[in-house]
Amino acid sequence: MNSKEKFIKVIKENAGLIYKVTKVYTNSREDEQDLYQEIVYQLWKSFGSFRSESKISTWMYRIALNTAIAHLNKEKRKGSYIPIDELLLNKPDLNDTLKEEQVEILYSQIKKLDTIEKGIILLYLEGKSYDEIAGITGFSTTNVGTRLGRIKQKLITQIN
Repeated sequence: MNSKEKFIKVIKENAGLIYKVTKVYTNSREDEQDLYQEIVYQLWKSFGSFRSESKISTWMYRIALNTAIAHLNKEKRKGSYIPIDELLLNKPDLNDTLKEEQVEILYSQIKKLDTIEKGIILLYLEGKSYDEIAGITGFSTTNVGTRLGRIKQKLITQIN
Protein backbone atom coordinates (compact mmCIF):
# COMPACT_ATOMS: atom_id res chain seq x y z
CA MET A 1 0.00 0.00 0.00
CA ASN A 2 1.48 3.33 -1.00
CA SER A 3 1.60 6.47 1.15
CA LYS A 4 -1.48 8.03 -0.44
CA GLU A 5 -3.58 4.91 0.14
CA LYS A 6 -2.38 4.66 3.77
CA PHE A 7 -3.28 8.31 4.35
CA ILE A 8 -6.78 7.91 2.88
CA LYS A 9 -7.34 4.85 5.06
CA VAL A 10 -6.22 6.71 8.20
CA ILE A 11 -8.48 9.68 7.38
CA LYS A 12 -11.49 7.43 6.79
CA GLU A 13 -10.88 5.52 10.03
CA ASN A 14 -10.56 8.75 12.04
CA ALA A 15 -13.04 11.06 10.28
CA GLY A 16 -15.12 11.36 13.45
CA LEU A 17 -12.16 12.82 15.32
CA ILE A 18 -11.82 15.58 12.71
CA TYR A 19 -15.56 16.27 12.64
CA LYS A 20 -15.66 16.69 16.42
CA VAL A 21 -12.85 19.22 16.35
CA THR A 22 -14.47 21.18 13.52
CA LYS A 23 -17.83 21.14 15.29
CA VAL A 24 -16.43 22.64 18.47
CA TYR A 25 -14.21 25.29 16.86
CA THR A 26 -16.61 26.68 14.23
CA ASN A 27 -20.02 28.31 14.11
CA SER A 28 -21.34 27.45 10.67
CA ARG A 29 -21.44 24.54 8.28
CA GLU A 30 -19.25 26.40 5.78
CA ASP A 31 -16.59 27.06 8.41
CA GLU A 32 -16.73 23.40 9.48
CA GLN A 33 -16.10 22.30 5.92
CA ASP A 34 -13.26 24.79 5.48
CA LEU A 35 -11.63 23.75 8.74
CA TYR A 36 -12.08 20.05 7.90
CA GLN A 37 -10.24 20.58 4.61
CA GLU A 38 -7.49 22.56 6.32
CA ILE A 39 -7.00 19.85 8.95
CA VAL A 40 -6.80 17.12 6.29
CA TYR A 41 -4.31 19.24 4.35
CA GLN A 42 -2.14 19.75 7.45
CA LEU A 43 -2.34 16.02 8.22
CA TRP A 44 -1.24 15.21 4.68
CA LYS A 45 1.70 17.64 4.92
CA SER A 46 2.83 15.99 8.15
CA PHE A 47 1.95 12.39 7.30
CA GLY A 48 5.44 11.52 6.09
CA SER A 49 6.95 12.69 9.36
CA PHE A 50 4.71 10.57 11.62
CA ARG A 51 7.14 8.34 13.54
CA SER A 52 4.64 6.01 15.25
CA GLU A 53 5.93 7.07 18.68
CA SER A 54 2.33 7.65 19.72
CA LYS A 55 -1.06 6.46 18.58
CA ILE A 56 -2.13 7.79 15.20
CA SER A 57 -5.20 9.33 16.85
CA THR A 58 -3.03 11.22 19.35
CA TRP A 59 -0.93 12.61 16.51
CA MET A 60 -4.07 13.53 14.56
CA TYR A 61 -5.64 15.28 17.57
CA ARG A 62 -2.53 17.36 18.08
CA ILE A 63 -2.50 18.51 14.45
CA ALA A 64 -6.28 18.99 14.33
CA LEU A 65 -6.36 21.08 17.51
CA ASN A 66 -3.37 23.18 16.47
CA THR A 67 -4.94 23.77 13.06
CA ALA A 68 -8.30 24.67 14.62
CA ILE A 69 -6.67 27.12 17.02
CA ALA A 70 -4.69 28.72 14.19
CA HIS A 71 -7.90 28.93 12.14
CA LEU A 72 -9.73 30.53 15.06
CA ASN A 73 -6.94 33.07 15.58
CA LYS A 74 -6.99 33.89 11.86
CA GLU A 75 -10.75 34.46 12.02
CA LYS A 76 -10.35 36.73 15.06
CA ARG A 77 -7.81 38.84 13.18
CA LYS A 78 -10.36 39.34 10.41
CA GLY A 79 -12.62 40.99 12.94
CA SER A 80 -15.78 39.26 11.80
CA TYR A 81 -17.85 36.79 13.71
CA ILE A 82 -20.39 34.51 12.11
CA PRO A 83 -23.44 33.71 14.24
CA ILE A 84 -24.28 30.12 15.00
CA ASP A 85 -26.39 28.79 12.13
CA GLU A 86 -26.61 25.25 13.39
CA LEU A 87 -25.57 23.87 16.76
CA LEU A 88 -24.42 20.53 15.49
CA LEU A 89 -23.24 19.03 12.25
CA ASN A 90 -23.76 15.29 12.04
CA LYS A 91 -26.16 15.12 14.96
CA PRO A 92 -26.08 11.78 16.71
CA ASP A 93 -28.80 9.39 15.63
CA LEU A 94 -30.65 9.06 18.91
CA ASN A 95 -34.23 7.95 19.33
CA ASP A 96 -34.40 9.60 22.71
CA THR A 97 -35.13 13.29 22.06
CA LEU A 98 -34.24 14.23 25.63
CA LYS A 99 -30.76 12.79 25.16
CA GLU A 100 -30.45 14.60 21.83
CA GLU A 101 -31.45 17.89 23.48
CA GLN A 102 -28.90 17.31 26.25
CA VAL A 103 -26.15 16.67 23.71
CA GLU A 104 -27.09 19.90 21.87
CA ILE A 105 -27.04 21.86 25.12
CA LEU A 106 -23.66 20.41 26.06
CA TYR A 107 -22.10 21.25 22.68
CA SER A 108 -23.60 24.75 22.71
CA GLN A 109 -22.01 25.32 26.13
CA ILE A 110 -18.68 23.84 25.01
CA LYS A 111 -18.64 26.40 22.19
CA LYS A 112 -18.68 29.14 24.85
CA LEU A 113 -15.44 27.87 26.45
CA ASP A 114 -12.09 29.39 25.56
CA THR A 115 -9.89 27.82 22.92
CA ILE A 116 -7.79 25.63 25.22
CA GLU A 117 -10.77 24.52 27.32
CA LYS A 118 -12.63 23.37 24.19
CA GLY A 119 -9.74 21.17 23.17
CA ILE A 120 -9.28 19.62 26.60
CA ILE A 121 -12.97 18.82 27.13
CA LEU A 122 -13.25 17.45 23.59
CA LEU A 123 -10.37 15.05 24.25
CA TYR A 124 -11.91 14.09 27.61
CA LEU A 125 -15.29 13.38 26.02
CA GLU A 126 -13.47 11.26 23.45
CA GLY A 127 -12.36 9.01 26.31
CA LYS A 128 -8.71 10.05 26.31
CA SER A 129 -6.81 9.53 29.56
CA TYR A 130 -5.23 12.45 31.39
CA ASP A 131 -1.83 11.21 30.21
CA GLU A 132 -3.00 11.14 26.58
CA ILE A 133 -4.52 14.62 26.88
CA ALA A 134 -1.26 15.84 28.40
CA GLY A 135 0.67 14.33 25.49
CA ILE A 136 -1.56 16.03 22.94
CA THR A 137 -1.79 19.45 24.61
CA GLY A 138 1.67 19.70 26.12
CA PHE A 139 0.32 20.32 29.64
CA SER A 140 1.36 18.17 32.58
CA THR A 141 -1.00 15.38 33.65
CA THR A 142 -1.68 17.21 36.92
CA ASN A 143 -2.47 20.42 35.05
CA VAL A 144 -4.87 18.54 32.77
CA GLY A 145 -6.71 17.18 35.82
CA THR A 146 -6.94 20.63 37.38
CA ARG A 147 -8.15 22.21 34.15
CA LEU A 148 -10.72 19.47 33.58
CA GLY A 149 -12.12 19.98 37.05
CA ARG A 150 -12.52 23.70 36.39
CA ILE A 151 -14.00 23.11 32.93
CA LYS A 152 -16.56 20.64 34.29
CA GLN A 153 -17.56 23.09 37.00
CA LYS A 154 -17.85 25.89 34.45
CA LEU A 155 -20.07 23.73 32.22
CA ILE A 156 -22.28 22.75 35.16
CA THR A 157 -22.68 26.42 36.08
CA GLN A 158 -23.45 27.42 32.48
CA ILE A 159 -26.03 24.67 31.99
CA ASN A 160 -27.81 25.30 35.30
